[in-house]
Amino acid sequence: MKSDRLLSLLLLLQTRGLVPATELAERLEVSVRTIYRDVEALSASGVPVYAERGRHGGITLLPGFRTDVTGLTADESRALFVLAAQGAHAALGLDRALGSALRKVMAALPAPHRPAAELTSRRILVDPDRWMRTPLPAVDLDVLNRAVFADRRLRLRYRSSGAPAPKTYTVDPYGLVVKAGVWYLVADHRGEPRLFRADRVHRAELLDDPVRRRAGVELAEVWERLRRRVEERPAGILVRARVHRDRYDRFLRLHGDRLTAAPERGEEEWTEVELALGEPGEARPLLALGGSIEVLEPEEVRTLLAQAAAEVVALYRGTTSGLGARTGPPTPGA
Repeated sequence: MKSDRLLSLLLLLQTRGLVPATELAERLEVSVRTIYRDVEALSASGVPVYAERGRHGGITLLPGFRTDVTGLTADESRALFVLAAQGAHAALGLDRALGSALRKVMAALPAPHRPAAELTSRRILVDPDRWMRTPLPAVDLDVLNRAVFADRRLRLRYRSSGAPAPKTYTVDPYGLVVKAGVWYLVADHRGEPRLFRADRVHRAELLDDPVRRRAGVELAEVWERLRRRVEERPAGILVRARVHRDRYDRFLRLHGDRLTAAPERGEEEWTEVELALGEPGEARPLLALGGSIEVLEPEEVRTLLAQAAAEVVALYRGTTSGLGARTGPPTPGA
């Protein structure tokens, strides 16, 4: 509806200041011509909005103009109380601020919407962590957070995945991203975008130098590029296997993120799947499904799994023929 779009346009200008018409059109999913018509409509209704021409121009409000908008709908009120990634507030030290903000929002809501919003907070719970995941180490985001909001450079002592020791990096941060409970610093290193896992930062030092971000580049754009780079990384090896229907759902929970495509599952007892792995050793966790999964190819993965299974069989056969026959390591505490 046009009234909703005009309100959204007003709120965007109020929070962002000068915004290019093309960006407004993209955010509101309309044409640039429609944006200029909406600007004329706001101006005609008394809102001091105008367009600045030129290369760095856009749509803006008269400095100092503010408006209070309290006409939240019932669904908008409920949406405020469904908070995805609740752990993010604790990591940033904003738990108390969040509670205070929600109490203020509740007090400002239209009376008919308050019961629905309060019930939503009691009936909907968002837990961003995956099942049976090893607890992550505590992360100190204080320095990273200060660098992001102060627009300052950072010097990191950081250990990359698989590296034996940390190295020193001077980076230009764009912002922080939390994905599935894991915090990342998104930053440029020598002009190239990089992801730094916060729990691998050994030391972070806030520098006096102002940040040197690439002009016109925003956090969401850099994150999307880095996310695609991770997800579209070519597989080192493709593994074709078949999974028994009795354990198929468990297989999907454990290994679904490795599938190259959604399998065509029918009424058959076995379903064929294809997995993308970095190297043959990454197939070892498939043994947890026992005889409910069979790797069909490549042969090197079949051989690796057969050897691993034989080692387990040999170990347990040794333990059943008496303590003197044990060939494995001693029992802890013995």
